[in-house]
Amino acid sequence: MDRRNFFRISAITAGGIALESCGHPETQLIRFLPEDELTPGQASWATSLCRQCEAGCGVLVRLMDGEMEVVRNGERGLLTRKLAKKLEGNPDHPINGGKLCARGQAGLQVTYNPDRIRGPLKRSGPRGSGQYNDIGWEEALEILEGNLRSLQRQKQERSLAFLSSPLRGQRRVLVDRFLAAFGSAGRVEYDFFGNGVLRRANGISFDREALPTYDIGNCNYLLSFGADFLGTWLSPVSQAAGFGQMRQGRPGRRGKFVQVEARMTPTGGKADEWVPLRPGTDGVLALGIAHVIMTEGLAPPAAAGRAGSAVAEWDQGLPGYTPEKVEELTGVKAERIVRLAREMASHLPAVVIIGGPSLAHTNGLFHALAVNALNALMGSVGTPGGIHFTPAPPLASLPRLPRGSGRAAGGPKSVKELADQVLSSKPFPIKTLLLAEANPVFSAPAAWKLREALEQIPFIAGFGSFIDETSSMADLILPDHTALESWQEDVPETGTTRATVSLAAPAMKPLFNTRATPDVLLGLAKQLGGRIGAALPWENFEGLLKETMGGLLSEGEASIEADDLNEFWSKAREQGGWWKLSDEPRRQTRASRRRLARQNQVAFEEAEFDGREGDFPFYFLPYASQGAVDGRHANLPWLQEMPELLSTVRWGSWLEINPHTAERLGIQEGDLIAVESPQGKVEAPALIFPGIAPDTVAMPAGQGHQSYGRYASDRGANAASLLAPLTEPETGSHAWAATRVRLAKLGKGRLIKAAGSLEERPAENFPR
Repeated sequence: MDRRNFFRISAITAGGIALESCGHPETQLIRFLPEDELTPGQASWATSLCRQCEAGCGVLVRLMDGEMEVVRNGERGLLTRKLAKKLEGNPDHPINGGKLCARGQAGLQVTYNPDRIRGPLKRSGPRGSGQYNDIGWEEALEILEGNLRSLQRQKQERSLAFLSSPLRGQRRVLVDRFLAAFGSAGRVEYDFFGNGVLRRANGISFDREALPTYDIGNCNYLLSFGADFLGTWLSPVSQAAGFGQMRQGRPGRRGKFVQVEARMTPTGGKADEWVPLRPGTDGVLALGIAHVIMTEGLAPPAAAGRAGSAVAEWDQGLPGYTPEKVEELTGVKAERIVRLAREMASHLPAVVIIGGPSLAHTNGLFHALAVNALNALMGSVGTPGGIHFTPAPPLASLPRLPRGSGRAAGGPKSVKELADQVLSSKPFPIKTLLLAEANPVFSAPAAWKLREALEQIPFIAGFGSFIDETSSMADLILPDHTALESWQEDVPETGTTRATVSLAAPAMKPLFNTRATPDVLLGLAKQLGGRIGAALPWENFEGLLKETMGGLLSEGEASIEADDLNEFWSKAREQGGWWKLSDEPRRQTRASRRRLARQNQVAFEEAEFDGREGDFPFYFLPYASQGAVDGRHANLPWLQEMPELLSTVRWGSWLEINPHTAERLGIQEGDLIAVESPQGKVEAPALIFPGIAPDTVAMPAGQGHQSYGRYASDRGANAASLLAPLTEPETGSHAWAATRVRLAKLGKGRLIKAAGSLEERPAENFPR
């Protein structure tokens, strides 16, 4: 790419942003006139949204004038404009209330990353090579439009598919309307650490197929199964605020926190009591606690209503889940089970959380249903200190889709189904694929053969800001603006009990020759015309957002009062969205007394693991890295530099091993270990870690990229390459905690720790 389109940003490096520079003397540069009126040295603020995870925190952007080196009409010069300097939490936003995590702060490095795609690209080398030529937007759009028109001429509209990360709000609505009007195979979502199992369980238990919001701040007893809710799971900033309220915000009351998991997370490190258990048995422990509560008369089985009727044996008081039987299955002592049950029942309100690896087993749905039943038994559904569902805001309805619109029958619903359909051409072939911010080639099981499938698709177009393992398979790349450069809107699914719509105008002008993906699709719909143009009549994404926000104008007791839509729109932009000022009890879910049909009851079945125990003696647990998460942020140096909380390791991968296991195998900290599963093999240095069960080893996900920029490529090991292709059968969600491995010591490795080496202590000092 021609780097002369953008060389240098000044007045930014004091904030810690390092960009490459071609080093031409300023005396040779023309100073172009500023595009805006600027007051030198004076900061201004703009609202925005954090897109570093799915939580949807509100952000304030500090803007200052700075110089960027550009080329205009063939002449190189300096242009002064407002540039983002710092990100902070929006104190008015109901999700994060002014707080912002480290990943959110690092969002600045997405915009200023030197590896960003700076304009449209056309593939010039083999797929996956990352070899592209720069082209203009006119040519790029002609190529994409021509491909879609070709599908229409051949009556092959259903052969178009869309693969994306999870989308929310009107961006999701826009994409789905485009695909439905086209008559395509539809959109497939991919999220390595997705929560499809939890959503499905909530649909069964509470008739709400959505993620929950936990009122942690008002509970007296918190029991969590596997969820790193203070680190990387769901809405960590909101949940951390509630946790702080529970522990220190109520004079004279301090709630107890118990964490159950096989490997200690940063959240587990803050627990009053940490309970290790056998992987794949979380729901058994939950039902063991429920059994004690019911048999001791602390609550009747009928109190759980619909949620209880989803679990086999519930009406009989769970006779198969006595403390002794549960101890046999989980490894948790019977007397401890009894004590936990009594404690929880006597310290209401109590709430139980389940997430992360607890749901990433072939029997994950059972575990989620068991926890839901336990919550309902304690009266913790829709009550203060319990589990809630965020109310939907009354957005204005969009026009109905034109007659004949709809997703083609037989289209894929998951990445695995997409790969299978491409390779088999059944029930119909996929000829065109659109990609948006998803990287399953990096983290999906190799056995799903996704890379092989992408190689067979005739045409792939990608929307995004970076070239990664999946987007490098595209024939055409149409780069998107970053969050700071484009209109942002979100309807949070979790993290607040108030109906909320987040909204933000572009905080700064685009640095490069990029275009917002929603505007590209709207322009494409206009060009294609017919049913597609009628389904998407808006000139731009801003117009679509403004129309939907009109439904909020007449809502009372909300954060905005306005006489007309223009005034409302201006105030919403200024404060970062719209939200109710208080909870809406009439919309909160209560434990339904409606019973489920008996055939829908779920009973415990042993979790399935890939690899015979004799050949692969250790459970393998990948987990979300605090910085890279699933790998999406591995290209941000601030997050690579940030030490993991418990290990203090940075800039790489490591394998966590129990001290007794390490002593038995003759492994010392820093030794290079070969980790092998039936699916693959990687190498990583050993980290002696007391917070893990002796039969389990763990590795952070997100490293080991082959193609993801200078900060991520060829660094560490890809934990996902070891994983089995097993799934939870009802939802099709990847069972990423269902793999066994074996270990072999290779020699000395390299372990970069901020806190130095672990202090040497006798192995008998560690828990067995």
